[in-house]
Amino acid sequence: MGIVLSSILYPPIPYLLPLPSDLTSSHARIYATIRRIPHGKVASYGQIARLAGMPRHARLVGYALHRLPNSSRIPWHRVVNARGDLSLAHAGRASGIEQRLRLEREGVPVNAAFRVSMARFGWRPGARTRA
Repeated sequence: MGIVLSSILYPPIPYLLPLPSDLTSSHARIYATIRRIPHGKVASYGQIARLAGMPRHARLVGYALHRLPNSSRIPWHRVVNARGDLSLAHAGRASGIEQRLRLEREGVPVNAAFRVSMARFGWRPGARTRA
């Protein structure tokens, strides 16, 4: 069965399926994973999805972050795209500036193109950090 739009039958979109059936539970796993990102490190949307047990659901991470209230203590600013770009800044959102300021306060430099070095500041769970 496909999707009907404007009287035209479209096939199912495989990259969107299957979505987790319990989004609340999924969001809780995403938030728990984001809380694990250390101060001064960043992780990609896809990395968070994999670590939360939902590979190939990077967009769900974005949706979960979008639902956070402004008063949230979850370190949302530590999540960037796979290239290290601050996605919110490229979308022209004021929260992109907020993300940049928060990262820079943690010692993570953001260049003029709103990009972070994933090689230097990317989170590697299980890797030893320098003391």
